[in-house]
Amino acid sequence: MQDASDADGGADPAAPGYPAGWEADVVLHDGSTTRVRPIRPDDAEALQAFHVAQSERSTYLRFFAHLERLPERDLQRLVNVDHVDRVALVATADDDGPLGYRIIGVARYDRLDEDEAEVAFNVADAHQGRGVGSVLLEHLGAAARERGVRRFVAEVLPQNGRMIAVFRDAGYEVRQHAEDGVVSLAFDIDPTDRSLEVVADREHRAEARSMRGVLGARSVLVVGPVLPGAPPPRPLHLSMARAVLAHLTAGDPTLRVQAVGVDDGAGPRDDAFATVEAPADLAVLAVPAQAAPAVVRAIAPLGVRAVVVLSSGFAEDGEAGLARQRAVLAAAHGAGMRVIGPSSFGVLAVGETGTLNASLAQEPPHAGRVGLFCQSAALAVPLLDAVRRRGLGLAEFVSAGHRADVSGNDLMQFWADDDGTDVVGLYLESIGNPRKFSRVARRLSQVKPVVVLTAGRSGQVIPPGHAVRATQAPARAVDELMRQSGVVRVDNTHQLLDVAQLLAHQPLPAGRRVAIVASASSVAALVAEAAAASGLAVVGAQILREDATADETREGVAAALRDPGADAAIVVRIPTVGGPVPEFAALVAHEAARSGRTVVACMLGLRGVTPELTATDADGRAWTVPAYATPEDAALALGHAARYAAWRARDHGLPLHPPDADLRAAGRLVRRWLADHDELRLDPARTAELLGTVGIAVLPSYAARDADEAVAAARSIGYPVALKTTAPALRHRADLGGVRLDVADDDELRADVAGVLELAAEHAPEPGALPLEVQAMAPRGSSCVVRSIEDPLYGPVLSLGLSGDASDLLGDVAYGIPPLTDADVADLVRAPRAAPRLFGYRGLPPLDVAALEDVVARVAVLGDALPEVRSLELNPVVVAERGATVLSARVDLARASRADATRRLQRS
Repeated sequence: MQDASDADGGADPAAPGYPAGWEADVVLHDGSTTRVRPIRPDDAEALQAFHVAQSERSTYLRFFAHLERLPERDLQRLVNVDHVDRVALVATADDDGPLGYRIIGVARYDRLDEDEAEVAFNVADAHQGRGVGSVLLEHLGAAARERGVRRFVAEVLPQNGRMIAVFRDAGYEVRQHAEDGVVSLAFDIDPTDRSLEVVADREHRAEARSMRGVLGARSVLVVGPVLPGAPPPRPLHLSMARAVLAHLTAGDPTLRVQAVGVDDGAGPRDDAFATVEAPADLAVLAVPAQAAPAVVRAIAPLGVRAVVVLSSGFAEDGEAGLARQRAVLAAAHGAGMRVIGPSSFGVLAVGETGTLNASLAQEPPHAGRVGLFCQSAALAVPLLDAVRRRGLGLAEFVSAGHRADVSGNDLMQFWADDDGTDVVGLYLESIGNPRKFSRVARRLSQVKPVVVLTAGRSGQVIPPGHAVRATQAPARAVDELMRQSGVVRVDNTHQLLDVAQLLAHQPLPAGRRVAIVASASSVAALVAEAAAASGLAVVGAQILREDATADETREGVAAALRDPGADAAIVVRIPTVGGPVPEFAALVAHEAARSGRTVVACMLGLRGVTPELTATDADGRAWTVPAYATPEDAALALGHAARYAAWRARDHGLPLHPPDADLRAAGRLVRRWLADHDELRLDPARTAELLGTVGIAVLPSYAARDADEAVAAARSIGYPVALKTTAPALRHRADLGGVRLDVADDDELRADVAGVLELAAEHAPEPGALPLEVQAMAPRGSSCVVRSIEDPLYGPVLSLGLSGDASDLLGDVAYGIPPLTDADVADLVRAPRAAPRLFGYRGLPPLDVAALEDVVARVAVLGDALPEVRSLELNPVVVAERGATVLSARVDLARASRADATRRLQRS
């Protein structure tokens, strides 16, 4: 059979004008996949076949007439486009025909003027209702905006309700009127809050459904390495296949499990896959990497929804391995399948009749309500072992290996709707799409806690085989990404499971006030110190002697756990004589369940989730007090839970829409200026023009080469003025003499010019700039620096610091990852340690923080809307008692693209 990558892997990237960046594999509404790409001249035969297969009604609705075949002239016009004024996208699927693929949907626009284009769609009758039209509209809209189109119009027959619904359901404000039996539609395609919400919701439902097909599989096919045409089987692959086969059979006797290529004694059979009974929901592959693409193509007719690839030998093995990985993805996505792996440990899912154990875990953890995701198979082994030893039950577990396709984002989409999962844990060695991670994690965290461990504190470790864009963002960017997302970030697997067991088995704390129960005052003091270090406020301690009577113990525990001034409790019982005290554990469990408060414990002989610390509340629901190895572990987990509860309860704000911000005008300017450049530094006039489109005014400054020109500029402005050097080392540094303020007259200005020029002579000048600037005086206040950089991985990264050594030398800078809300902006402004200077520090009057927030918001929306803004710096922004003034700005533009511009799967 023809390789999917050859059949429809995209046109030659060197083809003139062909926008290869528009190619994308996407998940449809039903959880399957399709390929979206620009149309090509060699699609003529496939397009004709698509047209001929359409019903008479569909043809009539598209062309307002019945055409059995497209005339050759029309056919050539439809497949030959310029990808600028005439654009067409096709959705394709692989098949066994002579072309190797078929078209299942077409979307196109023809430009009418600078801003407007006529749009049309046609989806194959057999594929309507799968979301093909919605995906094509989303991608066509993104392509149109890239080409400067801002409005779509269409003429539709009144009975074509499907097309009208596609436009309306996309979240656009559709205007329509009927005339002469035709409905004319028009709508702006710039993203709105509603359209972005619709896209996110569709993405969520599609990806959740695709994962539901994996974790809810009822029929599994295991493919081992004993295959026709494959090299001699490796013992490792045979062991993998046989282990998974045994685990599936033992885990759930109601599963239909079939196997191919696992019996090396019988030898390979040429018709091995012909004997498999369809459908097979899930396939697990333990085959040589070079055989994997052919195996994926061979199982495509069996109705497989997803493939778990246990084998290695793919992208981690260089270009040849990467080519094999791409071939697997092309074959899978062309046939509508998702891929988990390669180098996956497998998947686990607890169902009503047993456990779907399509993994290498011989002894999986018992059933529970925690969903767990990791990547490398090698890390899955100790992680699952630790879960099992703690008694922490799992609802689902997925190891994504190289996460060539399925990632943690897909699983979070599923867990958001899964009633059987209460807590999510993610061990992320790399984050391939941080912007999407932030969006999906934030949505999930608002309903369920998400505990995240990244490989390395920077979160920027790139294991071999993982596809990750390079990044120049500071390491603290990932900290801000996690904070904005509302996830609980931990430092190691020990903490990951410590926090997960608390969140899974106890209610969220109502606050950070904590009571302590301890067997000695010295222990209580240590616990109090650990609690304070974890951000908790200790409100009291009950000391229960080891020889306390049963009544004294009961009263002391009840007093602490029912204290109306406490939101949570830490119970520590470490006897110096004798062993564990089961009666004490039972008492704590009983009182904790009845109290409704969050309780953690550190008791000799108990660890994790234990029956000794389990009791039911008045409604009959079982609660377990999690047991920790040390009081510090217990306090740390409780602190994380309290912070998460506070984040979840707070107002997360509204999307930013600064008044008078015209992002469409900004986009037009940027596209015009970059028409003949790959990158460009804007001059002051263009910088002011661009910033003006979003409502940011830059106080004009006037360049001067000597005292005479400086005096002329000052007279035109009016005294008093500020004099500045343009030397980079001294620019904005009044403390070093590079800036002279409140210059009152000509004589003072001439003296200051002499001093500044003498000082600047010792430093390198700014290339191409005159040595001096003269500017009107701004109201006095605190100076801040606002920056936005476009990072290849994170997209826009916003930063704010107060000018001076605090930010320059000590790194006192706060970061934000747009898109932001107004609450995020408020947090950002208050995050630097020097921020108290803005709020009336040491008796000084408070400054206009709202004005600074407004400037930050405008920078955030500009950076979010235009990836071409490679860097933007406002330095300084002077925040006064009334207003904030931008004294200087610098903007660099460059051609750019983002990984999350449209819905798309990885293709490598």
